[in-house]
Amino acid sequence: MRFVTSCFLVVLLACGAAGCVEEQVNYKVDMVAPSEFLLGPEDVLVVTVWKNQDLSREVAIRPDGMISMPLIGDVPAANLTANSLAKRIADRLTEYMASPIVSVQLKEVNSYFIYVLGEVPKPGKYSLKSYANVMQGISLGGGFTPFAKKNQIKVLRATSEGASVKHQIEIPVHYDDIVKGHAAVGNFYLRSGDVIVVP
Repeated sequence: MRFVTSCFLVVLLACGAAGCVEEQVNYKVDMVAPSEFLLGPEDVLVVTVWKNQDLSREVAIRPDGMISMPLIGDVPAANLTANSLAKRIADRLTEYMASPIVSVQLKEVNSYFIYVLGEVPKPGKYSLKSYANVMQGISLGGGFTPFAKKNQIKVLRATSEGASVKHQIEIPVHYDDIVKGHAAVGNFYLRSGDVIVVP
């Protein structure tokens, strides 16, 4: 996914139940909405192979991140853009036809969701059709309760370091500084699975 503007933040990796040493890492937050959407499980796609109706079809990305296509079988689709997936399908089809032209359209977004928890009137999981930033996420939760500590908000995010190794990081959010326009991090865009925690 390409980002127009980003900034880097030093955060601490959260420790697991067995205990661990806290580690400082540089992490990028996205200050402008991504220009292309990253596909994910349950997204519905329309795959069109030019001049080949038998290979063109509507497909949903499975929970394992794959789609099934005639001739070429399973194709990894999760965490790709539609254009990248179209190229991958075309590359696979070259084994069976000359110079295939493939397009992929995102028909239905089902993979993008966030959680808003803690001192908000409407805590819960929110499935969205477009990218949301921190302030929009808080708004979905109904704002703040009278007991909310607005300047101690955290965004929890799972990050991967390889095929299966995951860590959780905490990104601090200072609400008053965002409102005044001089926050160190700013009103960054959320990634699917992010959890906004308002203590």
